[in-house]
Amino acid sequence: MEITPRAVVIPKETGHLEQGKYGPVFPRSPACHGFTIVAKVKSGRGEAIRDHGRALAEALEADPHLLAPLKLHYLRWVLFDDDTRFMYQGIFDTDFDKYTEDAVDLFSRSGVSTAFENLEGFPEDWRTNPEAFVRFVRAHHCPSFVEYGEYPYVTADEIKKALRIKSALSEMLDQLQ
Repeated sequence: MEITPRAVVIPKETGHLEQGKYGPVFPRSPACHGFTIVAKVKSGRGEAIRDHGRALAEALEADPHLLAPLKLHYLRWVLFDDDTRFMYQGIFDTDFDKYTEDAVDLFSRSGVSTAFENLEGFPEDWRTNPEAFVRFVRAHHCPSFVEYGEYPYVTADEIKKALRIKSALSEMLDQLQ
């Protein structure tokens, strides 16, 4: 099976898209689903966001599967403009509505807070009010207009399965030598 890289243009207008629980459902792209949030950091809270990143990394060391319900490929956090703005990029396999509900549920159940609490306008009641969380994310979302995938439409679970098969085959071949 040959995998052909693909790119798609994401429409600027969303009125024609299927409407989900929280607004338009963007089509799955070759990079799967995702979003980019750019928001202002509360004054002096840049280091708190970095601390949160370190705490999340430590939590993942203790439980590497902590974020598994989110079906993530990648997350990227960037502080810029002298720590006055924050960019959050996530690529995942589920649609926006499911990702958002899963994130609110995961952080509420685990007791882990979100770095977003350090952003201007983020709702204090986000744990009990997913709609407010969604409104914040949608208001700060900067949609991409082109998305590219070297291995298009492949889920994180499929990638992990292929890597397990590769490892098993390598081990089997090493034992044959």
